Amino acid sequence: MTSRKKLQGLVAATMTPMTPDGQINLPVIHQYVDYLVKEQNVKNVFVNGTTGEGLSLSIQERKQLAEEWMCQGKDKLDHVIIHVGALSLLESQELARHAAAIGAGGIAVIAPFFFKPTSKDELVTFLQKVASEAPDVPFYYYHIPPLTGVKIRVEELLDGIRERIPTFQGVKFSDTDLLDLAQCIHNNEAEQLEFLYGVDEQLLGALAVGANGAVGSTYNYLGRQTNLMLRAFAKPDLALARKYQFLTGEFLNFVIKLGFGVAQTKAVMTFVSGIPMGPPRLPLLAASEEFIAKARAKLDSIVWPDGD
Repeated sequence: MTSRKKLQGLVAATMTPMTPDGQINLPVIHQYVDYLVKEQNVKNVFVNGTTGEGLSLSIQERKQLAEEWMCQGKDKLDHVIIHVGALSLLESQELARHAAAIGAGGIAVIAPFFFKPTSKDELVTFLQKVASEAPDVPFYYYHIPPLTGVKIRVEELLDGIRERIPTFQGVKFSDTDLLDLAQCIHNNEAEQLEFLYGVDEQLLGALAVGANGAVGSTYNYLGRQTNLMLRAFAKPDLALARKYQFLTGEFLNFVIKLGFGVAQTKAVMTFVSGIPMGPPRLPLLAASEEFIAKARAKLDSIVWPDGD
């Protein structure tokens, strides 16, 4: 791999804008990129992941979205990471080749979750077969056991992984097991891997054990506030960092009790940014007007430490 800027800080798990009839809305991506960079100070994106409904899209749609993010993000974004995971190995390999061809800054793969790998060797073999199709592209494992049901600990997975996958660069760690994360970081300090935490409401805890940054949906619309939390943590001003984390948690705790998923995230992003994210794809249903009204009121009521 050629020399590259380290991926750290915030990475927005991007949503897939859709038209009212459920088709991907590519023209919105240009506005989306500018909003992330100028309004949220977020210059890294993770495309076609969970928040992006990647596994509900066709292979062609995923390619079109990847191409549009690469095109619109040129000279504006630092890193465009494309999630290429799929239930079919052949489809995942096809997406990996495509991501490499368009110059993606990295690729990520989720564990297959219908026929599940039950051992480290099964999982690493699958990941290696995908990574080998993009031999010059940094590779990330997307660990999200609450959705995949694949609970192979990352600490175990990482032992010797670069011997199998030379391009292995790090992990999108979307689990609450901070012990596993801490052991990963502690045991791999010499490897200079990137550990990007994926549970937004617990980011401060992950930073405390050494996470490099974070991939999450809230950074689409709370990126500016979370960047201020990162700055406070780095000073360190832990009291101020906690204020930001507690307020993010206050909002998420509120909306989770109402029922909070991809559809509701798209609704929040729409009213915060003014960019139409549209409905989710079935089987998900659009957020209710009641949810939107309550979520908007709650977010508006929060007074952040910078006075906004």
